[in-house]
Amino acid sequence: MLNFYVTFLYKKMRYLKLLPGLLVTVLLCGCGSPGEKRSEINIVIWHWMTDREPAFQELASRYFKKTKIKISFELYAPSDAYSQKVRAAAQGGTLPEIFGVLGEKRDFASFIKAGHILNLTSYMEKDNAKWRNSFFLNALAINEFFPDNVYGVEAGIYGVPIDIMTIQMLYNKDLFQKLGLNPEQPPVTFEEFLRIGEKIKTANLQGLVSGWGELWMIDCLANNYAFNIMGKDKVLATIRGEIPYTDPDWIKVFSLFKQMQEAGILVDGIVTMINKTAEQLFANEKAVFAFNGSWCVNVYKGMNPNLNYAAIPPPKVTDKYPMAIWGGAGSSFMVNARSKNKEEAVRFLQWLTQPEQQVYLAEATNNLPANKESLERICNKIPKVLEQFADDIDIATHPNIWGISEFSAVIEAFDKGIQSIIIGEKSPEQVAQEVQRIKERELAKIRK
Repeated sequence: MLNFYVTFLYKKMRYLKLLPGLLVTVLLCGCGSPGEKRSEINIVIWHWMTDREPAFQELASRYFKKTKIKISFELYAPSDAYSQKVRAAAQGGTLPEIFGVLGEKRDFASFIKAGHILNLTSYMEKDNAKWRNSFFLNALAINEFFPDNVYGVEAGIYGVPIDIMTIQMLYNKDLFQKLGLNPEQPPVTFEEFLRIGEKIKTANLQGLVSGWGELWMIDCLANNYAFNIMGKDKVLATIRGEIPYTDPDWIKVFSLFKQMQEAGILVDGIVTMINKTAEQLFANEKAVFAFNGSWCVNVYKGMNPNLNYAAIPPPKVTDKYPMAIWGGAGSSFMVNARSKNKEEAVRFLQWLTQPEQQVYLAEATNNLPANKESLERICNKIPKVLEQFADDIDIATHPNIWGISEFSAVIEAFDKGIQSIIIGEKSPEQVAQEVQRIKERELAKIRK
């Protein structure tokens, strides 16, 4: 019995000596080192950009090495499927830390008003607006809401552009030569453009390809010509309801599509063609012209690295007003306002839009960087055709920066009406009357 108590006391005293050390160890393990804590953070980013997935994964790896914070890029494509996923996640409260909103400015505004998107203005304005001033104005404007905007959104910047784009006309230089045309002298006027249609028919080639089964691409070219024919002020006055779509200038816009069809410029089946099909046709040298955005440079490179082509603004109808092209932010990311990791998400986007990362993205994906300094650095490293897209950023515009939006029903009637003109179902005048009827119906709803 004595031996038992001696052994017990010895072990107890030994335990008491060890206890302070054990407590320190427990406390240290409980707290965890800063590196260990940061490695538990996972910033999830949803995107739809299939051609940029490898580049995004490489940037995620670089950021983890730098910060020990995991970045998970999750790809969902095509864009329609992506948009549906984002809407469903917003309704279910399961949006990731970073995502993009594809749609009209009105859609963007609805996400903000529902509390899903963080106002980034304070971050952009910090340190004498260093982050804000690093971007092209056109790129940032798409993500900005100004005071007293028609959407009822608090003024501020709600998205981060990661690249810029312009949408222009493309032509195949080799096919131009085959048609007996000078490959260095593309059409400048709409009349010159139409005259090429006869040569295309004679040579049994296809003319202009574009994803006009996707209505927004028709809308894009129609707006380009509306700006050229009547000027920005009259276009915006129409959206406000002050000018009817039956105005002669709008009928002239609609008539351009009839003229292109009759001249043999448009490829057969263009009104049901998705843009991926159009890209394949142009890349495989089956069409003389294409209407597409600057993102196509990387797409065509993957399909046909030897494609010999150039980018030009759409041939102008008149010299009265300048030809405008759609452009600005190509892709933008928003931060989930309800995420517990929103501060880390903002820090990642700040890093992603710094010159080094922007240069890498531009070189790896052939997309134009949103960071101004980065574009200057890559001028001699990008394909010449991408430079041609970049050169016209000064004439770029976009509905998302006009401060006012047309009704969705009107846009749909407008674009589907152009489709019906192309296939010969309706005249330009009939489409103008139908669009105006829907416009008046929508205006009546908000006046009640």
